[in-house]
Parts: sequence; structure tokens; C-alpha cells
Amino acid sequence: MTENTTRPRPRRQLPTADELRIWRDFIETAEALRSELASRLQSESSLSPGDYAVMLALSEAPGRRMRSSDLAATIGWERSRLSHHLGRMERRGLIRREECATDSRGAEVVLDPTGAEAFRGATVPHLRAVRELFVDALTSEQLLAAAEVAGAIRARLGPSSDV
Repeated sequence: MTENTTRPRPRRQLPTADELRIWRDFIETAEALRSELASRLQSESSLSPGDYAVMLALSEAPGRRMRSSDLAATIGWERSRLSHHLGRMERRGLIRREECATDSRGAEVVLDPTGAEAFRGATVPHLRAVRELFVDALTSEQLLAAAEVAGAIRARLGPSSDV
């Protein structure tokens, strides 16, 4: 009699009921937090979270300017989504698009002074809301644990999640 050297593939185990409860609580809480932060940002500054993400990236870029493709990668958006959003922001005077000095085929997105002022005005209230709704809700130990959880999930998702 010959020995069977092939092993059956292990069956993928589904999450337990407790794991699913924790997962749903995590997702629903994150969405409620994101929704409340977005609502406060909009009401206090008339900026959307997308506006804020674009302006944050531009405010941190040299010369407050970036190529569209680099901006899309920085904030984790597809280029078509970014293009539509930039059009709306440009019409509101928050950003402008200029020809790229180093490549005539490309364009750079530039944070307009009006946009920079709107971003500065939104930052303190937004950061206060982050502190109130997230940081102050957790102990120091829980905050460190949240960082570990986020790091573990991001590591599992791989390099494309480094936004």
C-alpha cells in the first residue's frame, strides 16, 4: 500500500459570530465617526472631506503644487475622480491648474491663496473635532492599541494601502 502524500486543503474558516459582531461594530463606528467629522467640517468651513484632503496634500507639497497624478496617488483617489473634484474646486476658487514647467504635457494643481485661507480656517475646528470625537474618547492605552490595530490591518492590505 502506498502512502498518500497529498494533504487535503484546509477549509477556509469563516468568522465566528463574535468576530462578525466586532467587525460590524468597527465598521459602523468608523462610518459614524467619518460622517460626523464630515458634517462638522462642512458646516464649519463649507469644505467637504475631499476638499480638505486635496488642500492638505497641496499645503504640504513644495510650492503648494503637485502634478495631478501625484496628487491622486497621495490621497488615494483614481485620476478621473480627482479630475472631476478639482473642476469643482477650481470653480470655487480654491485651486487652479497650471501647465507644468518641466513637462508641457502635464498640469500641476496649485493651492490658490483663497484655498489656502479656507484650509487654514478649517484646520483648527477640524482638529478640535478629531480630538473630541476620537482622541478624547480613548485612554492612552486604547489610543496605542488603535494604532496597532490600524498598522496590522494596513500591513495585511499591502503597499497599495499606504495612503
